[in-house]
Formats: sequence, structure tokens, C-alpha cells
Amino acid sequence: MSISQEKFKQMLKEKGLKVTNQRLLVLEVLAAHRDRHMTAEDIYELVKEDYPEIGLATIYRTVQLLLEMQLVDKINLDDGCVRYEIGEANDGEGEPHHHHHHLICKTCGKVFPFRDDLLDGLERHIEEETGFHVLDHELKFYGQCKKCRKK
Repeated sequence: MSISQEKFKQMLKEKGLKVTNQRLLVLEVLAAHRDRHMTAEDIYELVKEDYPEIGLATIYRTVQLLLEMQLVDKINLDDGCVRYEIGEANDGEGEPHHHHHHLICKTCGKVFPFRDDLLDGLERHIEEETGFHVLDHELKFYGQCKKCRKK
């Protein structure tokens, strides 16, 4: 799924942020690589192709700002690296919704997104039983992918 540069500009303005090349490029890189959970270094390598004068520190500051403004999400896949992806609630499809879940292959290390959210009923149950309203959750499944199981 691709988001237009105009949509990015609108998203930044709605959050009260100035529209800068760095912010647009970081958002564009994350949108173009939704299937990859990217580190700041991954983002830097792709951004500097179009914007060679950019520094890694600028990428870190930009990602942190976009994170604080909830335009990107931070993911920890337990590999020692912090990774980022464009915010699910900001994909241009209406109401904010939960993050997708992650399936992590313990053999090859690949990460697969899983978009069905089967926890809505559990969240309702939690609220009915305890009064606690769940705003969000993160779920990781560890196992073996289809390819590794065939080997």
C-alpha cells in the first residue's frame, strides 16, 4: 500500500509538524518497505540514496519525532535492534486500529506480519471484568515458517 506525498504532508500538518524533506523521505521509505521492519540504519541507507548529505543522527531525531507524533510505530523483535514501521492508524484507511501481530521464525529469523486481530473479544472481556480499557496491545508468535518446516 502506498501513501501519496500529499497524504504525508497532510499527516504532518495535522500533527502540527513542519513539512521537511527529511520527514517526508523517512515516511516514504517506511511506506515503501512495509514488509520490512526497518532499523534507523536501514532507513538511513535508503534515504541517503536520494539525500546524500543527510546524517544518521538526523534520521534518529526524525524517527523519534515521528514516533512521538504517532506517525510511526516502534517494534522490538527481541533481536537487540529497535525497528520501525509506518503507523497502522495512519495508513489512510479511517479509524485507528491495533497494530498487526508478528510471526517470528526461530530458524531463519524472518518476521511475518499477521493482520487478523483475534483479541477484540478478550479486550472486551477484560474491560467487562476489570473496568480496564485496553488501548493497544502487541503480540509476537515464535515458531517455524513454512519454508523452514519443509527443510
